[in-house]
Amino acid sequence: MHGRVKVRTTEEERERKKKEQVLKMRAYRAAMSRLQKKRSAGELDDELLSLTVNLLLRNPDIGTVWNIRRECVLHKVAQLQKEKEEEKKDEKEEKKEEKPTVEQQLQRIYATELDLTEQCLMVNPKSYGAWHHRCWTLEQNPQADWERELFLCNKYLKYDERNFHTWDYRRYVCAKAAVPQQQELDFCTEKIKVNFSNYSSWHHRSLLLPKLYPNEQQDRPMSEHKLKEELEMVMTAAFTDPNDSSAWFYQRWLLGSGAQLDEKPTVAAFRCWPHKAQLALKKPCAELSQLKLQLISGEQAHPLESWTAANTEKTLWECSHSIEIQASQEYALEVEGRRLKLAVQPSDQSIYFFVPPVAAASCSKELLAELESQLQSCRDLLEYEPDSKWTLLTSALLMRAIDPSKYHEQSLANLIKLEQVDALRKGYYEDLARRWTMEEALTKWPESAQFPQLFELPLKTPKTPYRQYLIVADTVKEVE
Repeated sequence: MHGRVKVRTTEEERERKKKEQVLKMRAYRAAMSRLQKKRSAGELDDELLSLTVNLLLRNPDIGTVWNIRRECVLHKVAQLQKEKEEEKKDEKEEKKEEKPTVEQQLQRIYATELDLTEQCLMVNPKSYGAWHHRCWTLEQNPQADWERELFLCNKYLKYDERNFHTWDYRRYVCAKAAVPQQQELDFCTEKIKVNFSNYSSWHHRSLLLPKLYPNEQQDRPMSEHKLKEELEMVMTAAFTDPNDSSAWFYQRWLLGSGAQLDEKPTVAAFRCWPHKAQLALKKPCAELSQLKLQLISGEQAHPLESWTAANTEKTLWECSHSIEIQASQEYALEVEGRRLKLAVQPSDQSIYFFVPPVAAASCSKELLAELESQLQSCRDLLEYEPDSKWTLLTSALLMRAIDPSKYHEQSLANLIKLEQVDALRKGYYEDLARRWTMEEALTKWPESAQFPQLFELPLKTPKTPYRQYLIVADTVKEVE
């Protein structure tokens, strides 16, 4: 009928889209074929650059095309560099006609590449290829305008403040532009105020704070004064929307021990016999040769070398040697210049070192009061929302930050409740419960009469956490 828009049937629409897809595929294959032929022939010219533009504006994630484009750019730059050498020779001669200098032409090349990446990012703001090419271009240009790049980051974060690609790029730009870290922290604060649900901004903040407010003992992520302020801020964010996970994740990082700040392997346990030695580490280490280890006795030093991994996790290492050990002497294990005092194992006169996996962190009265206040707030919230998984988990973490032994049973009870509330992550909560149970047992072990000869496992599981800590024990008793 006249005046009515014809609506395509489902079948007609399907056929139309199918034909469009076929045409696009043919065009793509033809363009890629032409691209590869020119590249194989070494024709790294403007036509090849034009072909890459057509393809990248349709799909900025074709890594091969970006690689070909970089080859073209490097070829043009190399040609211009040759011209630049010739230009220097003719500087004193009068030029017949004015033309752009080589430096100006180079800047035009770099500007073209930056413009292309901007166009591609409009197509896909999360294109790895486009962001990488932009970084590459700026690295090639000694006159890169880093202030402009910082402005661009601000622009893109207004479009999407949670785009982690932009945040990664911003860190790169800030390092190049030498942006003060305090200025970046203030920027993070403003972004978080606008939108609490911003994982990327919280993460950016977690990278800045340990540098601006370091904790000398490294038993907390930052200085206690700043930590208290951050805990207050993040609790406000978390209680604004208890179901949003971003602030809870950040709070979990705040409640951590700060051990992740220490990139070097840390000794958890050590045992040495006259013929061999075993070394347990808190975290996996791919290669132990980076550590300088030696056994010290009086004025004598015995290097411990040629370590081999004794478990798949690479947290337990062994080495063979021949050292005469005298129980009457005092021994120490020197690790990177730091000495760990060794004790004598009564059963076989071997020497050992042991430290529990969770040492008590220093905590001022002010910080402890803040932690207890937040724990009470979580308990109050659970009265209204007893099944709030983030509140249940955070309250358990707060208990462990305050006093893991005192609140051990209560924190485990929270995990049991979480297995019901958040059944999809039941395995995670079970694993966390096993870790906490083993940590509690290892912490109490040095106080028992059986230490260090016998350790009784508190749980029965095929894969016991912290197993490497048990090298100082003669016998490990399994749960019946």
